[in-house]
Parts: sequence; structure tokens; C-alpha cells
Amino acid sequence: MILKLKRTPGIYLVGFMGCGKTTVGRTLADEIGWRFVDLDEEIEKAEGCSISEIFEQRGEPAFRLLETAALRNRVRSIECGQPWVVALGGGAFLQENNFELLSTKGVSIWLDCPFETVEKRIEGQSHRPLAKDPEQFRALYESRREGYARADYRIEVTSDNAADTVAKILALDLL
Repeated sequence: MILKLKRTPGIYLVGFMGCGKTTVGRTLADEIGWRFVDLDEEIEKAEGCSISEIFEQRGEPAFRLLETAALRNRVRSIECGQPWVVALGGGAFLQENNFELLSTKGVSIWLDCPFETVEKRIEGQSHRPLAKDPEQFRALYESRREGYARADYRIEVTSDNAADTVAKILALDLL
């Protein structure tokens, strides 16, 4: 196990919406015997409404504050020695305060998925507030890549089979 995981047993999956963070995260957690949480799902449960509703009713800045608070709470439990695989929302890792927090609190892994695959995966989904306009969606994808590249590791997502991506993560020999 690498030193960062010994100090803080957290694996943080980052990447654009639709890249497979939740699916891969659940599969990875099952494989290594750790707990799993999707940060967006945790926020929805705590707030009693969907991410879309939060964006519509309170705006993106309010959502980002909720996201940071949820991430800090999860990191605190990880610091207590509870190992977790955490799927972050698409913008969470890009917030500088979140990036700084995670840079010493475990390992971040960027699931780098081609835009065309992401586009197919989210097609017809109405619960993604930042995917409503196709041109803005592509521009957002491109603009976020540099931020995701700051992750500790990059895994190229080449398959819709989560087990294939998990195998690549396990090949990093983090544990």
C-alpha cells in the first residue's frame, strides 16, 4: 500500500459526468472490501432533493458549498481509519479547496472517458443540469480536462464494463 493510503485510506474517483465513477467505484469497493459512497447521492439524501433541484432552486454556488461540506465530512471519517472509495461529482475535484484537501488525504484517480462515450451514456438523462445544452456540454468537458489531469493517476476508460476499468486501477498496485 502506498504511503498516502496508509495515512488516509481513501480512493477518490474524479472525472466528467457519465465517465463511470459510481459504477466503477461500487465495483472497486466490492473488489477490495472497502465501503463506497457517491458524493452526489450523499448530498441528495442529506438535502432531501435531487442535484437538479438544488441547482434550479439555489444555484450552482450553493451546490458547491454543500458538495465541499459533504466531502469534508467524508474525509473526516476516512481520517479515522475507515477505508472508502468515493465517487466525486464532476466539478468537485476542480474546486481548489477540494483539490487541496484531497491531495494529502488518499489517492485521486481520474477516469478519463472519451467525450463520445460520455455523450452516449448521458443521452436522454434529464437529471444532469450542466448537460442541457450540447455545445456548452462539450465546452465544459474540454475545459475540465486540465483540472482532472491533476489527479494522482489517470485511467483511460475504454470499455463500458466496469470490471475492465477496475482491473486497470488494481494494476496501479495501490494496495
